[in-house]
Amino acid sequence: GMLMVDGTLYMWVRNAGNSQLAWSEDRGKTWTWADWKFETSFGCPTFLNFGRNYGGARDGFVYIYSQESETAYDAADSMVLARVPKDMLGERSAFRFFAGVDSKGEPRWTGKLADRKPVFEHEGMCYRGGVTYNAGLKRYLWCQIHPDSPHKQGPRFEGGFGIYEAPEPWGPWSTAFFTRKWDVGPGETSSFPSKWMSADGTTAHLVFSGNDTFSVRKAEFQLSR
Repeated sequence: GMLMVDGTLYMWVRNAGNSQLAWSEDRGKTWTWADWKFETSFGCPTFLNFGRNYGGARDGFVYIYSQESETAYDAADSMVLARVPKDMLGERSAFRFFAGVDSKGEPRWTGKLADRKPVFEHEGMCYRGGVTYNAGLKRYLWCQIHPDSPHKQGPRFEGGFGIYEAPEPWGPWSTAFFTRKWDVGPGETSSFPSKWMSADGTTAHLVFSGNDTFSVRKAEFQLSR
């Protein structure tokens, strides 16, 4: 996952046991590495994207999602969520983890990783994803690749995916689109870039790595009343 916040570019690097954060203040020419790593869960984290330079953010926090797994290669039964003040991204002690919602549907946050709760559940199907805020629709869109591909090289070349939507970063999540098999491979990553959304949010473009290529599909959302 990559994200630009107030002129600083942040990058989650997987396969670093489990993942490690780096940031660049010169648009990627040089990088500074955090002196800590996630060692439990958050094996393949991605940022919630609010558009150019994080300009459309709902608040002063950055939100991070991952499958509940130690690596990017293992599917899980659930997804997890963390948030951190945008000016403290490099500080591990500033991270708070989603711990469910209260009786009013408000999120609970904890500083203890062991007390985290799922933000999304789908048995054996939680894998890599990308989350973007659709300002026109005022909804959060989460693209998730399915891990159960019949192809020997996985969803890179064959399989399905789901698109889920919610009114808040922590849900509740509903299914907007779901397929077990597409006309091309869904790839291993996908998202809806905010730059390629219409002002009213009803038209967007899915960017994905189908068949190991840079792939784009136009999407039009039909709203239920």
